[in-house]
Amino acid sequence: MDLTAVPFGTTDWSTIEPVTYPGETGSALWRTCHFGTTRVRRVEYTAGYLADHWCKRGHILLCLEGELHTELEDGRQFTLTAGMSYQVGNDMEAHRSFTAGGAKLFIVD
Repeated sequence: MDLTAVPFGTTDWSTIEPVTYPGETGSALWRTCHFGTTRVRRVEYTAGYLADHWCKRGHILLCLEGELHTELEDGRQFTLTAGMSYQVGNDMEAHRSFTAGGAKLFIVD
């Protein structure tokens, strides 16, 4: 993440049209902004969402609502609830997420 030469600004996330990405099951709705080389997203996973790939990109992820389960490729699993976050670096532990009841997230990568 590099926030060099990014002036002060505000974002009204409700004005950004979501783009839907299907998972193996369920869907992810992304509202995305780019600030220099940094991508910032407000993401909503529908109930029953399971990612369709193992992700190797680094993130800082904050769970805003719901419950998110993240599985690492080595089998470890972690559960986030509202107010919890995780961070992982690029090309570190591959991960994928799922949620039974849905979740809203704020992600910086």
